[in-house]
Amino acid sequence: MRVGTFVLAAQFPGQGPGEALHRAVRSAEVAEQAGLDAVWLAEHHFVPYGTCPSAVTLAALLLGRTQRIRVGTAVSVLPTAHPVALGEQAALLHVTSGGRFTLGVGRGGPWVDLEVFGAGLEAYEHGFPESLDLLLRWLREPAVAARGERYSFREVPVVPRPSDALTDTPGPEVVLACTSPASVRLAAERGLPMLLGMHIGDEEKAEMVALWRDRARAAGRPAEEIAGAAHVSAGVCQLADRRTDAAETLLKAMPGWLRQGLGAHMTVDGRQRVMRDPHAYTELLCGLHPVGTPRLAADRLAATSERTGISRFALMAEGSGQLAATEENLRRLGAEVLPQLS
Repeated sequence: MRVGTFVLAAQFPGQGPGEALHRAVRSAEVAEQAGLDAVWLAEHHFVPYGTCPSAVTLAALLLGRTQRIRVGTAVSVLPTAHPVALGEQAALLHVTSGGRFTLGVGRGGPWVDLEVFGAGLEAYEHGFPESLDLLLRWLREPAVAARGERYSFREVPVVPRPSDALTDTPGPEVVLACTSPASVRLAAERGLPMLLGMHIGDEEKAEMVALWRDRARAAGRPAEEIAGAAHVSAGVCQLADRRTDAAETLLKAMPGWLRQGLGAHMTVDGRQRVMRDPHAYTELLCGLHPVGTPRLAADRLAATSERTGISRFALMAEGSGQLAATEENLRRLGAEVLPQLS
């Protein structure tokens, strides 16, 4: 089992983006010191829910600040990026970090981002498979040409090469965020591990893993690839000597952040959206994830892994909204939870 931290660079009420980003950088540094496996970086535009607009850029900084820990994007939003540009960035980080970079990609949402970056709603609703396949080809082939509906260009060499068949050196790991049966099938057919969201529990995650395995077998993926797929479960972690204290910390801080952050999202086409009740959603997260004593947290992570078959976790530790509390939370996760999972 591998446990990492999920960093949103969340801007809580009364804070500025600089404070949120400083906490994000410190989270990665402390996570490495605490012995965690990975740092997963979220990407958002125009909303205080998350103040990092480019997960690959922040990943570059953190790879330079650390020596051991893996750094991944969770996720880079593919419809608002050119697949080749993102592939070049991923290759650069993979090569220069000694293979410590993971590229997580996702479809994102029908937000105003699509208008601002010129992608349009079509890129979100129908263009994702084409973009994903072009990205994967760039990361696996020596030269790439495109003849698709959205992207068409002559063959060009891949520089730098992120993979080398002659030396059996693989390119960067690619993980796909999945929120629907369609995205699960897309991941399975391409042999990509899934990143599953914090808003769903073990039963639904287990169903998605089972669907992934079925679709991967139907697509003819190798048996060893299916058995070894290292899916990632996102969640929240807050540790305290008493469970009530851990939950109280999140219930005091997270609803205000959720109300401010999620309420700022604008859809590109004016479609109606229903926002979760922030307090009820925080309570749900406290019930689903390792929120409580270190013993409870270890038991919950082990139970989720057993029920779902998921071996990797990306746990949001910044739910208090405070730098010192976030650092303490990460240190306790490394010192008091990880040893119980080995």
